[in-house]
Amino acid sequence: MEDVKRPLDGVKVVEMATFIAVPAVGRILADMGAEVIKIESSKGDNLRFTAPNEGRPSDPFEDTNFDLENANKKGIVLDMRSEKGKEVLFKLLDEADVFLTNWRPQALARQNLTYESLKERFPGLVYASLTGYGDKGPDKDLPGFDYTAFFARSGWAGSLYQKGTVPTNLIPALGDHQAALALTAGVLAALLRASKTGQGEKVSANLLHTAVWVQSFQIQGAQYGTEFNGVHYPFDRRDNPLPYQPAVKTKDDRFLQVMGPNYGIYFPLIMKAIGREDLIDDPVLSNQKKMQDEGRVGEMYDIVQEGFQQKTAAEWAPILTELDIPFALCKTYEEVVDDEQAWANDVFYKMDYPRGPKALVRTPIDLEETPLPPYEKAPLLGEDTEDVLKELGYSDADISAMAKEGVVMQGARK
Repeated sequence: MEDVKRPLDGVKVVEMATFIAVPAVGRILADMGAEVIKIESSKGDNLRFTAPNEGRPSDPFEDTNFDLENANKKGIVLDMRSEKGKEVLFKLLDEADVFLTNWRPQALARQNLTYESLKERFPGLVYASLTGYGDKGPDKDLPGFDYTAFFARSGWAGSLYQKGTVPTNLIPALGDHQAALALTAGVLAALLRASKTGQGEKVSANLLHTAVWVQSFQIQGAQYGTEFNGVHYPFDRRDNPLPYQPAVKTKDDRFLQVMGPNYGIYFPLIMKAIGREDLIDDPVLSNQKKMQDEGRVGEMYDIVQEGFQQKTAAEWAPILTELDIPFALCKTYEEVVDDEQAWANDVFYKMDYPRGPKALVRTPIDLEETPLPPYEKAPLLGEDTEDVLKELGYSDADISAMAKEGVVMQGARK
């Protein structure tokens, strides 16, 4: 690995977490130079076993999504229910700057691993926790995934779909990754303070709060009902207050997303694009409030949709570009992997696998003065157990004895 000074060089992170959100935080910190040690049970992080849900091979040597969340980390297996397992954890925390976990509050309390339990022994530790519903309130101990806590509970799934149909198809990690960015920001702020004062901090984030925050415009606006020409979600796309905002279908059955939040600026440009200059000075349709007040939003929607159906997506591109109208082709995932702009901005990394190279996604934070981080595959289950324990001062005999007792597991090597 190249000799590069990264922002978090020298920072040590202990990660006791599964699935996506918190491991994603660990991955970002690792990319910034931190040494991240991931603790798993002998059963392994459940993310290791989700390949059938995503149309991927069930192969530990070609686990693209586990690599996405856990690249550049060291991995150990530790039985946290045993006293010797706790001893190893505390030795790791003695040297750590950050502790990451997504255990639920009741589980942390049962194992005496709450922030309150640890802060006296580790006063400078940044303790970072992410849950489904937060650390307080009646539902703090409920299990939470992004499908439930992020999409459903927050109003997303129940609001953002075409009226009269069903909630949209959801995807894993969308909510997790947004919550991960929130927790990462908090960890970095707490690390900065700890470096100046020696004082640790508990940093927390949760899926529900993150989802409410990212939808805050709609949630706050919903409190006014329809008094100011707002809409009640879910609504029919023909009732969108900005009638050119719903995706438009082109002659070749592709969809374009056109956008321009200021109606007064973009209405005449869009009318020019679709050849309806005759409407630019229409006293009602050219004025968003009058159009809404007179109930002609659906009419404007139909005009826009009909106009865009006259040309193919490829034909629309130069027209919209020339008029400086923001737009994008609604691409499929397969097309995104081949997006030249994404590759030019280092969105992807080509990783070699047994079934051929695959494009893996990099974390979305770029540092101008620091070269791109490496992309080392995630550790196999327990792969680094022996090395980490030796660094903590355990002998070969100690490690062998703990392995026999089931406290640790020495995993396979790549």
